[in-house]
Amino acid sequence: MIRRIIEIDENKCNGCGACAAACHEGAIGMVDGKARLLRDDYCDGLGDCLPECPTGAITFVEREAAPYDEQAVMANKKEKEERLGREQRGFSGCPGQQMRQLNRKQEEAGHAELQQMTGMRPIESQLGQWPCQIKLVPINAPYFEGAKLLIAADCTAYAYANVHQEFMKGKITLIGCPKLDDVDYSDKLTQIIAQNDIKSVTVLRMEVPCCGGLEMAVKKALQDSGKFIPWQVTTISIDGKILD
Repeated sequence: MIRRIIEIDENKCNGCGACAAACHEGAIGMVDGKARLLRDDYCDGLGDCLPECPTGAITFVEREAAPYDEQAVMANKKEKEERLGREQRGFSGCPGQQMRQLNRKQEEAGHAELQQMTGMRPIESQLGQWPCQIKLVPINAPYFEGAKLLIAADCTAYAYANVHQEFMKGKITLIGCPKLDDVDYSDKLTQIIAQNDIKSVTVLRMEVPCCGGLEMAVKKALQDSGKFIPWQVTTISIDGKILD
């Protein structure tokens, strides 16, 4: 049948992933760093994705296409939810690598109640997910959607006392040490940034020269992802002060 459906100009697409996040039907996915219409029958032709595209890469066209199949869309959504549930319930690897999303809002409510009763408020962890090591985190995870990333050197949490409140709060934290891990983080970070809807990136590093490897890996990942994402670098001195 001839009907209205979206068309994506890959030359204009910057790979930001905003359209894929806005498509409730799952018709759009990210392939090789570019948005792509995965299935005609998942596209309802309403165009929720159009206003989200910052480069104007998405337009409507009239062409031969399979009709919108709401049942197939709902079945796909259900299958994704069930698959995620199976992955979390049926995890059989190292417990330290099992993906978890942590609910800090519930903890904050409990801490507020404790403060009312005792006048004391415990220091709250702001770690939003597990695992947090760059080498262990999955490339695709629900907590990456719309996330602000903090990519931090291991030592920063020990050198700077208030790292949880000032840097980790409201962010997804990934940590690593380019000297001890002896691995190029840029490939994995590129995939995480390219395949998820990342809103911003903050790099937290130490002043020591070896920490420059972490900063350079993030810079390369941002360039290779093809996305234009705001990012910043903060450096901590060995005596626990912010240098820039």
